[in-house]
Formats: sequence, structure tokens, C-alpha cells
Amino acid sequence: MQHDPALGTPAAQPSRGGMRSHALAWRDFGLPQRAQLRDLAAHATQPNPFFEEWHLFPSLEALDPKGEVMVFWLEDADGQALGLLPLKRELGYYGRPIPHWRNWMHANCFLGAPLVRAGCEAVFWPALFEWLDSAGALPMFVHLAGMPLETALADELEACLARSHRAGRRVHVVERAMLASALEPQAYLEEVLSTKRRKELRRQRRRLEECGAVETEFLRDDSDLQAWIAAFLALEAAGWKGKQGSATANDPDKAAIFTRALHGAAACGKLERRTLRLDGAPIAMLASFYTPPGAFSYKTAFDEEFARFSPGVLLQVENLDSLSDPAIDWVDSCASADHPMIDHMWRERRRIARYSIGIGGAARQALFGALLAFEGTVA
Repeated sequence: MQHDPALGTPAAQPSRGGMRSHALAWRDFGLPQRAQLRDLAAHATQPNPFFEEWHLFPSLEALDPKGEVMVFWLEDADGQALGLLPLKRELGYYGRPIPHWRNWMHANCFLGAPLVRAGCEAVFWPALFEWLDSAGALPMFVHLAGMPLETALADELEACLARSHRAGRRVHVVERAMLASALEPQAYLEEVLSTKRRKELRRQRRRLEECGAVETEFLRDDSDLQAWIAAFLALEAAGWKGKQGSATANDPDKAAIFTRALHGAAACGKLERRTLRLDGAPIAMLASFYTPPGAFSYKTAFDEEFARFSPGVLLQVENLDSLSDPAIDWVDSCASADHPMIDHMWRERRRIARYSIGIGGAARQALFGALLAFEGTVA
């Protein structure tokens, strides 16, 4: 096998059935690969907007100035992209000096699932592990975070582990709010909120309307997008996140990613914007990524001066219209587990797992197996 000394990883290598698996430094990901990536995203078995071109590369440019992240790439004999996963070598594992590979994520990347062409799940995982087996002797395992369970991709990952007898398992699982129901919006609202809570929301809406003209805006284009982004950043920064220094606008890199991602998503018809306005001024805003058959609630903010009217909740009531969209089967909240607001409105749950999986030869696998024994097993 030939190795690329500049990268310290194997060069492109043939895989089963004439397929080729290799990894590119992300800066070497040229226009042909980007065009292939767009096609891959359009035919992926599991949508992941955070690894699409318009979100992944602005994130890398902002957060990986040294170019350490590699992009694992699987293609067939005709050069058609079959799968993609950004990877990074790390020397530490949750505070312990254990070298490993991990799928590259960051604070505003809410899913770590690779983009894999539908029907290619069974070839993607073996190709990835074969490449990792040969990608240097130092890393002991690969850590895959942000993996959604109950999907064809996760099912095939576990089947691949069972077939190969490779050391590895789920090491952590969390649940976050998800919207996935056959009910229409009003019926769903009646199902999840008590009569008393619905009555209170109607009262809050009436009291808000006494303050001025209330309107809800829904957009799927790029009209006045830059002004909308500026308003969102200002609204978020004016609240508790701004006071704690965790607002998007407090971090130039996060602000750049947010701005470029929204422009990129809008350019390919994958951005939804909802705004609750009072006399024309935004008091609650929501940006979502529209990626049928699913969608992702990316960022939300509300004006805390109007907190007594629950503007964020009122906007989420409007957002239940997603249940009426025939192209959308589910909406991922992208929220933390046990979120105090959305958990009460969206009753379905999405399980998100982390896996640790051994790579390399028998000695490395045995060493990793011993390490794995000390890490908790989860269902």
C-alpha cells in the first residue's frame, strides 16, 4: 500500500467492487469534489446539513486554520461520491492521553452522521474502517459522536461491528426533543399541552396584540437575509446569552459560520426563517434547515423584554405547521437533552449516540479492547 508522506495517511486505495476510499486535506477539496458533495447530499440516506458544503467548509475555514481536518471520501469506479466524513486525529480523549480519530464536530454542529448515498450504508462503514486501520499506527480507535439511532446508517454500523468482530460499542446515548407525528398542528398541540396551558398561550397572544400589531413571517428564500441575520444576532446578544458571553455575536468565528451557513442554505433552498414581529420589530426568530425528509431547528432567539408573553413559545406554536408539510417526516430540535421549553412542546425523542471502535492490527485492537472495558456500556 502506498502512503502519502505529506499527510501521514494512506493515499487513495481501491476498495471492494472497484470503489476507492481516501482522505483529503479539506483545503484540497476542489470544485469537482464539491459538485459531487452536493449530489451526495441530495441522495443521502440520512440528511446532515452540518456536513453539506455550505455549512462544513465555512466551519472549517473558521475553526481549523491549520488544516488538520481530513475529509474521508468514498467513491465508486465511475467517480460518483458514495460517502463523506470529516475526521481529525486527537491526542487526548476526554482528558486522558489516548490518541484516536474522531468525526470532526464543533459547538454549532448538531449531528455527526456521515453523508452516505442511500443504499450504500453496507459498503461505507467497512471502507471507512479499512482506511482507518492503515491510517498511521498511533491512533488506537475512532470515536464517532452525534450518531442518530433508529436509522439505516446506525443499524448498518452495528451490523458491521457484529460481522467484523471489531472491538467497539455505544459508549453514550442522549435523547433530545423531536417533532414526528401524523397529527395535524392543532391536534398535536391539543395532545401535548394541557387545556390550561393552551388557554394561557391564547391569553398571552391577546395581551401581546394589545401592545401593537403582531404578525408572523415565514420565508424560504434569501429576501433581506443579511438584515435578518443582523437582527437575529442583535436579538440573541441582547439576552442572557449576550450577558454570559455565549451569544453567537460574541464569537467572530461563530458569527461568520452562522452568516455564511444561512446564506449557503438559502442559495440551495434549504433555509426556513420564522419571525414573530411586534409593530414590525422582531421579538422571536427561528432559523431552520429544510432537508427532506427531515428538518433541523438550527438557532432561535427572543426578546426577553417581552418574556411575559412567551414569544419564543408562540413562535414554536406557529412552527408546528411543519407537521402539515408532506415532504417532512420529522424535525430535529438540535436542543440539549431535557430542554426546559421544547421538551414540553415536542414529545417525540431522537436518540443520539457516541461510539468508540477499535482500529488497526491485532495488538492495537487488543489494547483498545482492554481500554473499552473501563468505559461504560449503554443500551
